[in-house]
Amino acid sequence: MKKIVVTVETWKEGNMFTSYCPELDVASCGHTTEEAKKNLVEVIEIQLEETAKLGTLKSFLEEAGYSLEDDMLKTEKRLIDFKEISIPVEM
Repeated sequence: MKKIVVTVETWKEGNMFTSYCPELDVASCGHTTEEAKKNLVEVIEIQLEETAKLGTLKSFLEEAGYSLEDDMLKTEKRLIDFKEISIPVEM
C-alpha cells in the first residue's frame, strides 16, 4: 500500500469550516475543523478509488505533480508560508 502526502488548508466560513487540498483541487466542509478535515480525507479517498477504477489514477496523479518515491507519492509543491496580510483599498 502506497501513501500520498497532501496539504490541507482549513477555512472558517460563517458557522462552517471548509478544508481544501490544493494539490488535488478537492474540498469538503464540516461543523468543526476536525469534521471538515475528516470529510476531506474521505473525499480524497473516494477520488483516488474512483480514478483507479476508471484506470486514470496514474495520469490524475501525474497531472497533479505527483511521483512515487519509495512507498510515498510526493509532489515538489510545498506550502512554505501562509499568513494574513492587510492591504489598503481606496474606495
